[in-house]
Amino acid sequence: MKRSWSKIGALALAWGLALVVLGGCTEWFEDDPGPEPTAIPSPAAGDETGRVTRVIDGDTIDVRIGTEIYRVRYVGVNTPERDEPCYDDATAANAALVDDQVVTLVRDVSNTDRYGRLLRYVYVGEVFVNAELVAGGFAEAGYYPPDTAFTQLFEDLEAAARRDQIGCHPTGVFR
Repeated sequence: MKRSWSKIGALALAWGLALVVLGGCTEWFEDDPGPEPTAIPSPAAGDETGRVTRVIDGDTIDVRIGTEIYRVRYVGVNTPERDEPCYDDATAANAALVDDQVVTLVRDVSNTDRYGRLLRYVYVGEVFVNAELVAGGFAEAGYYPPDTAFTQLFEDLEAAARRDQIGCHPTGVFR
């Protein structure tokens, strides 16, 4: 599957190039090295893996793990509901990232929600899907204690997407 650079990947590349270019100019930064780039977490060994069998909407998928199919709700993000503007776009953005892909599922604190769905951070390779949807403007950050490991990252990505009016933000669906 051909993939284009994500906003997160482009940001990481820009930081890397800046460090290479300015590598010989460390005296400029001795007193104030400036902000560190946002660290994007990677999945760890031992996390669950499975294949996406169905994209339900912008933040929910079905995943086959072994012989069982589980409904998975993305942690920390929220996408438009079926009756809201941009639902189809958010669902399509999610499908473009995960449809029929092997995903790694990372648990925060909670295992399931009140509907029995697994609550997980989702990765395709090194692509952090939850973050990618927020960065693209197709999801908003959600604060759902106790599952808050990446709340600040998602809020920062949402602020940039809102500022740039990308994805669903021009529709006003996110408050």
